[in-house]
Amino acid sequence: MASGGCQQSICKHLIVLGLKRCFVGEVACRIGYVEIASDCRHEVPEQMQLFSSATELKCAREFFKDSNIEVFASFDQMIEKEGLQAVWVSTSTNVHASMTTACINKNLHVLCEKPVSQNLQEARDVCALAKRNPHLKVMAGYSRRFDASYRSAKAQITSGSIGKPFLVRSQTTDLLDTTGFFVRYAAKNGGIFYDCAIHDIDLTLWLLGDVKPKACWAVGTITHHPELKELNDVDNGVGVVEYTNGCLGYYYVSRTQAHGHDVCTEVTGSAGKLSVNVQPRSDFVELASSNGISHQVQPEYWERFEDAFATEAIEFCESVLEDKDVPVALDIGIQSLEIGLALQDALLSGQVQKFDEEGHQIKA
Repeated sequence: MASGGCQQSICKHLIVLGLKRCFVGEVACRIGYVEIASDCRHEVPEQMQLFSSATELKCAREFFKDSNIEVFASFDQMIEKEGLQAVWVSTSTNVHASMTTACINKNLHVLCEKPVSQNLQEARDVCALAKRNPHLKVMAGYSRRFDASYRSAKAQITSGSIGKPFLVRSQTTDLLDTTGFFVRYAAKNGGIFYDCAIHDIDLTLWLLGDVKPKACWAVGTITHHPELKELNDVDNGVGVVEYTNGCLGYYYVSRTQAHGHDVCTEVTGSAGKLSVNVQPRSDFVELASSNGISHQVQPEYWERFEDAFATEAIEFCESVLEDKDVPVALDIGIQSLEIGLALQDALLSGQVQKFDEEGHQIKA
């Protein structure tokens, strides 16, 4: 993990990863360096060749000083690299669409982290471009779909272990940042429901199956980051979505947790309930003392989903190398994006947002 100034400037860095015969460039923001480190730990190092492109070359070189990584000066220079086959776009959200478009136009396969754009029409345009190039593998990066625990929950739901699922209560809550980095990040990544709850929304659509949104409502508050008021955002929010087939989604999102990164999900069905990570922990150690019993919690998102990022990268590379369908098509994220944007509208307007029968938000 980067430290000091390097950690705070990750959003300016552009990273390239090459894996065996599949040379994959990663354009990274915030978690990108750690994703690369995770991939290195989970794949045989001698099968990998790594490159990095960064606007702050000194920081990038310091971060990768013990790795066989070549550092480039720019994204444009990176995508001209001879032999490059694919790019993993993991930057700040405001450039996901433009970089994904540039890569497709360079005949490169793409794994684009969620969401593909801050603008719904732009996201649809990128998806349309991907469909016009069916020879390219263009994948949406919803990392929780690659987490072993969530995959186990999905398998159990599919097998009928909890009967008919009808309620998903899911939360994404981050450790409080006091460095100012988060506020700078928030300015580029849209509102809290659009940026933070989109994982929980995607999980809902994946776990519940064939459902469409009918209506949504949201409220929020600012407890630690007053700067968010100028961005029309909050640092804690609750959203409720009514889905078809009698299903419901309840989402809590926060940027201000004191104990660490706390992501958990409960799926309630007609015959039982599944819970994932309701008591978050970094390991299986518990301390019993005069103060009671306690355990540690992962401080950051990437530590909780380190294995998922590695699995995501491996399965993407397999899709490229073996010419098979990507596990998560880019257009799958469109519905999650539309719901996230509607929740943000509900937060700002104080009004319930409605959807039509196709799951599209009905604008007033």
